[in-house]
Parts: sequence; structure tokens; C-alpha cells
Amino acid sequence: MELGIYTFVERSAAVPAEQRMRELMAEIELADQVGLDVFGVGEHHRPDYLVSAPAVVLSAASQRTKRIRLTSAVSVLSSDDPVRVFQEFSTVDLLSGGRAEIMAGRGTFIKSICSSAARGTLLTRSFFSTASSITIGSYCRAAA
Repeated sequence: MELGIYTFVERSAAVPAEQRMRELMAEIELADQVGLDVFGVGEHHRPDYLVSAPAVVLSAASQRTKRIRLTSAVSVLSSDDPVRVFQEFSTVDLLSGGRAEIMAGRGTFIKSICSSAARGTLLTRSFFSTASSITIGSYCRAAA
């Protein structure tokens, strides 16, 4: 059996982002020290969550840990470029000595989809049908 934990790294205005990031790094280091097998960091693109780029955070964590596996929790491939996600985690894997993993998912918050549409990444063939893309695109324009 393997044991690990994950976090979406919630934040509030009461704690500065820099402090919350230091706390997250300390949590990952502690998980490594006590012998947990894996630590996952979730991805969110909203102000109430700290991490929008898990690969960057996990790269930093890889330099502060020795054995714990580091994973996204989850990488949302429906609103991101799967090749870019693979490339980023391949780099984390190199930096960590082979300890990086990708946990992929397809669910997402509609605000994340709108954000990716604004970047020009929107949902080409991956997980949504044309009808869903049209519906989501209409929602994003209405929400703007």
C-alpha cells in the first residue's frame, strides 16, 4: 500500500501568497521526511487558490525533497495543452530524479475554460464535442 496527500492550496487575504507558498514547501518537505509516498498539488485559476502552475511548484519541491513522488492533482487536459503539460512534467521528472507523475483529469470549472479560451487554447478536439465548445464559448462571452 502507498500513502500520500494532496492539496489545492487554498489561500485567504489574511495570509500573504509568499507565506502560503513557504508553508506549502514546508508541508511537502515534512511529507518527505515522515515517509509518505506521494504529494499532489492541485491546479486552480482562481484567486482563492494559490497554485495555477503545479509543475513550477513541484520543480521547486523536487529540490527540497529526496524520495517522495510529486504529482499534479489534477492536470486538467480539457483546458490545457496536453503536449505542454507533458513537457513541463518531463522537466520536473528530470529535476527530481524520476519522481514526477501526472494525474490527469477532464473536469474543470467553467471559469478555467473561459480563461483558457482567452489564451486561445480552447478545447480543440480533446474532450468536448463541437456542441459543447459552442455552448461553453457562448457562456464565456456572456460572462465577460
